[in-house]
Amino acid sequence: TLLARQAGLDGVVCSAHEVKAAKKLWPHGFFVVPGIRPAATANGHGDQKRVMTPRQALDQGASILVIGRPITSAEDPDQAARAIEATL
Repeated sequence: TLLARQAGLDGVVCSAHEVKAAKKLWPHGFFVVPGIRPAATANGHGDQKRVMTPRQALDQGASILVIGRPITSAEDPDQAARAIEATL
């Protein structure tokens, strides 16, 4: 995080489990966080190991949430996205 900041970047991609510490070191940084899964994901975490719910990730300091398969693999992707949005 410090190297990215010193290099003049606006932000980084990091795990939701690191975003709180990164935000503390770089309060105005931009943090893209993958591995976001709704609390009730039927197929578990898939290949993701370091997952967090959307609300938890935002509370930790995430700027952008990357939510892939829970939406794209859903029977109704629009409804899946709206259900996730409702938790925010």
